[in-house]
Amino acid sequence: MLANRFAPLLAFVGVLVVWEAGCRLFDVPTFLLPPPSLIIKGFQEQSLATWAANTWATLRVAVFGFVAAVVVSIPIAVGLSTSKLMSRAVYPLIVVIHSMPIVAVAPIIVVTLGTSDLPRVVITFLITFFPIVVTTTAGMQATPPELVELSRSLRADWVRETYHIRLPFALPFIFSALKISTTLSVVGAVVAEFVSAEHGLGYFIQFSTAYFKINQAFAALVVLVTISLCFFQFIGLVQRILAPWSLEEGAR
Repeated sequence: MLANRFAPLLAFVGVLVVWEAGCRLFDVPTFLLPPPSLIIKGFQEQSLATWAANTWATLRVAVFGFVAAVVVSIPIAVGLSTSKLMSRAVYPLIVVIHSMPIVAVAPIIVVTLGTSDLPRVVITFLITFFPIVVTTTAGMQATPPELVELSRSLRADWVRETYHIRLPFALPFIFSALKISTTLSVVGAVVAEFVSAEHGLGYFIQFSTAYFKINQAFAALVVLVTISLCFFQFIGLVQRILAPWSLEEGAR
């Protein structure tokens, strides 16, 4: 039981030990792959204010882009799942937008919208919204037909059918999409900062690698991973509080 409980932690520690030992044993240049001990030193080479400012810049863009994606995507998914005409007209456009390489489109967005947070939020939104739309639509369309027929036999209107039957049934799908999109929001924020930014962890990584401070770049990467994990766990917590019945029995 103890092994099962602490298996992820033990595996993580094992990877760090092998990483540290491999770098020292094979004398790997630190500008190619710094050992974990040097990455820890990379945190100490910058002030806490610098880390806080860059983390807040990335966090702000990721949260705004994610919230915008949720606000826009779920109503679109409701329309796609309940209207065949909208599905035929809008869904191909969504696929086309998602098919565009964001790295290529990002400079155009920056030129069009300026160098404020707005273009970075838009880029994050474009990366984040697609999984929410597709997964929510699939969840609502997977509603058992007998439930839909029962609601119609009771003369439930479109609003009640959607919000009392289809959306509750799709909640497991929606939360799965939100967990995926939270990590994508961090990716989107970093991609946007690679294109145009003066602050943020993505900008900090570019700055550090330009001066071969690879240990600091890895330290920023650790912060990004931590943010993604915190986002993921937050969505899981919200699901356990608001809709515990949508979880598998062992995860409640």
